[in-house]
Amino acid sequence: MTMNRRDFIKVSTGASGSLVLALSLPGCASVQTGFEPETGEWTPDVWLELDKQDEITFTLARVEMGQGTYTGLTTLIAEELDVDPARIQVKFAPVAPEYRNPFIGLQLTGGSTSVASSWQPLREAGASARLMLVMAAARVWGVDADNCRTDNGRVLHPNGVDSLRYGQLVELADKEVIRGDVPLKPRSEWKYIGKQAGKLDARAKATGTAVYGIDVELPGMVYAVMTRSPRYGGRAQSFNRDEILAMAGVQAAFITERGVAVVANSYWKARKAQQAVRVEWDFSEALDTTVDEVFEGYRKAASEDPGEQERSEGDVEDAIRKAGRVVEAEYEQPYLAHAPMEPMNATAWYHDGGMEIWAPTQAPDLGRIAACRNSDLSPDDVTVHTTFLGGGFGRRLTQDYIEEAAAVAYELKVPVKLIWSREEDIRHGFWRPAMLHRMTASLDGSDLTGWDHQIVGPQILDWYVRNAAPAQYPWAPKFLYNTLGKVGLMVEGLATPKDVSAIEGAIGYPYQVPNVSVRHTHTDPGVPITWWRSVGYSHNGFAVETFMDELAHEAGQDPLEFRRKLLAKEPRHARVLERAAERARWGEPLPEGRARGIALFQSFGTYVAQVVEAGIENGEIRVYKVTASVDCGQVVNPRIVEDQISGGILFGLTAALFGEITFNKGEVQQSNFHDYRLLQMHQVPEVVVDIVDSDEAPTGVGEPGVPPVIPALGNALFALTGKRQRRLPLTA
Repeated sequence: MTMNRRDFIKVSTGASGSLVLALSLPGCASVQTGFEPETGEWTPDVWLELDKQDEITFTLARVEMGQGTYTGLTTLIAEELDVDPARIQVKFAPVAPEYRNPFIGLQLTGGSTSVASSWQPLREAGASARLMLVMAAARVWGVDADNCRTDNGRVLHPNGVDSLRYGQLVELADKEVIRGDVPLKPRSEWKYIGKQAGKLDARAKATGTAVYGIDVELPGMVYAVMTRSPRYGGRAQSFNRDEILAMAGVQAAFITERGVAVVANSYWKARKAQQAVRVEWDFSEALDTTVDEVFEGYRKAASEDPGEQERSEGDVEDAIRKAGRVVEAEYEQPYLAHAPMEPMNATAWYHDGGMEIWAPTQAPDLGRIAACRNSDLSPDDVTVHTTFLGGGFGRRLTQDYIEEAAAVAYELKVPVKLIWSREEDIRHGFWRPAMLHRMTASLDGSDLTGWDHQIVGPQILDWYVRNAAPAQYPWAPKFLYNTLGKVGLMVEGLATPKDVSAIEGAIGYPYQVPNVSVRHTHTDPGVPITWWRSVGYSHNGFAVETFMDELAHEAGQDPLEFRRKLLAKEPRHARVLERAAERARWGEPLPEGRARGIALFQSFGTYVAQVVEAGIENGEIRVYKVTASVDCGQVVNPRIVEDQISGGILFGLTAALFGEITFNKGEVQQSNFHDYRLLQMHQVPEVVVDIVDSDEAPTGVGEPGVPPVIPALGNALFALTGKRQRRLPLTA
């Protein structure tokens, strides 16, 4: 992504003579920034501020949910500004057009786009500020600016002795004019980009001073809990209101669109009162299904509808008809919860004709819309204050928890904090969709000649627009398709906005096969779904890479060699595959009772190959080691890449070994970590992350670690036992 600095940067003088740079990204409206003498007000919709006291403030437009944007994006500014990243103060951005993700068109953090979308504009912002400061210093000294240097917040005179602090130059720098493009530092001069460094927010998180949504406290605040229908779509008809209102500390109790809200002067009293709530539910439009019925419906749909053609090359039917051998397989993946460490929560306050929201949200733009659903407010009447997020994984893209808090606050006109319990988080969330895959391939000797992949299941954006978009905004469906639909476009090469959540990764099939067909049979059982870490890549990765392993076995070839010969035109795929195999000592003997499995997948522009070493101990699957090779382009901070790939691996192993949400007549059967298990510390394997040195543009790392580890583990278990598992979670 390239742009001329004059297309996006505005310079103005802020309060106390500070130098303020406001970035206006392509396609985003511009706002007036800086100090307004007429009103005495300063509009802080800016990315970077330097003041006379040498304080530097960076406004972070991508939320921090553990994935490292706080550190990574600050490093981009710091590199070009030539200051230590630790010197920069970070604040979270308000909702404004300047802070929208240019890849998506919304102020949204997702799709592993934070570094990729910020790589060029933030570096140009830092470089522009540094150049103006140098020009101002050169003017003071009467020297050529090209002969001045900078070092950690100071401009150095050509004589090597004199220097001026940035803070001494901000007022003068405001008067400088840059003509032409701003030169960026060459890679050879980088001090911070590409170097191992700790996270800038680590101390705040370790000491408890980082404010998460659940930490927000306001004067006069009350606490709300919501009793929701045990079956999605159920409506509360009545409840024992008088009895609840008579309980200690309870201040309000009433029916909302989502259930029965109980409000008290403490969280504990609200929970105690909730235990006494007895609701008469109307289940006439509620979900009434089981997972077995969901898959029966999928199979029926697959047999009746061949699906929409999403990729077609050659003639698959002819290849299968002429094949010496035809291999068929069917794969199932269950519904999955997100289970972030911090349960859903939001604080809302309706006052002075508007609404303020404090929330751990991945999408402040959508949060504003959600806050309006049960009121007469418009999005412009809502202010969202984004906090730290205790995990997101896609769950906090769906704004139901903000909608609930706003509905209660609008009714009471006082600050309200609404908190979900862990049980509510598991039982009443939105899930990664269950999916079915039917695969057929043709083999001519050891050559793969045809590949047919039928994907069966819902599309997330379709479901979201129908069920979660505000009905009072008729523009919402088109708006969401044109924005959220772009998330998959940049990595799947599509030309127009499209919901690719069911097919991403499958249509990007990298292996050179002469005849390829990828189809999607759309069917929706009505289960609430949303984005889940790595989205469609998570289930397509399992289907594609497990089937590739099956084909290697059928062809009588080593799984590594079988893949390698089909990647002659995909050098980045081939490189990570070979590096992972080499570092995992593929082909070398293992202790008895252990085996290796391999898988390769590209998601969000990043290439990842993984080798899993696993066995079975005491009747349970044991993962001993995972070796990952990653090509994510230029790296801002290797430690963050290692952390995110490792985190994705553990997230994927949790899903592979334990993850499953089931229903009984529409009611979720899991409730907490005892029956929706997560990987425990003693089960964590050794993880080795190998990062490819690259000059390519940076891509995402928050999600690409997830897709390959699931099939790699299944392939290891097949190598160990000779039994192929085509349904998740895997069993011993």
